[in-house]
Amino acid sequence: MFKRRSLLVAGVASTIITKAKAQSSPWPDRPIRMIIGYPAGGPTDFPGRLLQDPLQRLWGQPIVIENRPGASQMIASEAVARAAPDGYTIFLAASTHTSNAAVQARMPYDTINDFTPIVNIYASPTVLFTGGGQPFRTAQELVAAARQQPGMAFATSGNGSSGHFATELFRRKMGIDLTIVAYRGAVPALQDVVAGRVPGTFSTLAGAFPLAREGKLRALAIAGAQRTAVLPDVLTLDELGMGIPDTSPWYGFVAPKGLARDIVDRIARDVQGVLRDPAIRQRLIDQGGIILGEVFLMFSRRVSLLNWQRISLSRGRPISELSNSTQHLAVGDCMTHTLW
Repeated sequence: MFKRRSLLVAGVASTIITKAKAQSSPWPDRPIRMIIGYPAGGPTDFPGRLLQDPLQRLWGQPIVIENRPGASQMIASEAVARAAPDGYTIFLAASTHTSNAAVQARMPYDTINDFTPIVNIYASPTVLFTGGGQPFRTAQELVAAARQQPGMAFATSGNGSSGHFATELFRRKMGIDLTIVAYRGAVPALQDVVAGRVPGTFSTLAGAFPLAREGKLRALAIAGAQRTAVLPDVLTLDELGMGIPDTSPWYGFVAPKGLARDIVDRIARDVQGVLRDPAIRQRLIDQGGIILGEVFLMFSRRVSLLNWQRISLSRGRPISELSNSTQHLAVGDCMTHTLW
């Protein structure tokens, strides 16, 4: 009996020591998974690829990027919410992560309480684009065509996205009837606009600027509060008398709830350091990005639902009640259900 108790005590002690060693191991001591809720090549994926190499060198561990597109980022958000808060799963989130909760009645996680904001990387203006082969040279010409063709298709990167907010607010402001086509990310949406299958889109400048620079997209107006340096001659909707609330998205790192504060601080500090690199800064600026680098407290305020809730209510009925007034289609690589 004494021998059996001794063996049991020894086994428990061994388990406790093993756990203590694991908990005291310096972070990181194994590969890190970076989950992104949109396809490769889009505006959310861009900063992840840009920061991947410098962060790997700082942390001495590989960072594995895992693109999980679909449901306006909710698939990725749920995966992160269910992950262990150990610093080995980080989420490169776009502001859709927050705006979903402002318009979606039921979600499989709590946007605020199931996550830990770490550091905001950058923001990107929302821009009204048409295809380079389209006849529209101004926003006014596009609106005139929409009035002549009720139900004109308009692409968005997904239901609940910043572009979707902008499209609906613009539709209400101008009194036009648009068929909103929700894709599974900016990349397939922009592909259809470039190909001429869809006449227009509100898209983030970061994802669309390379195509605009090549003449495949034409910028008609900036939906944000001010003009952008990379498109200095493109007027804002405010300047054109077509102003809508600013829906420009942010992109930042988020983790599961309960991540240790020292790891939060380490990631934030290292990301801020990378963002001070002139080459990295220039890459973001060249894409029309506005560098933020906000850490826990300021980023938490930006993640707040209040701004998106105000926008969703800013034109009368809540945007969540749009089903009776606006068509939402799913074509090609689009969403298969409506979140609005």
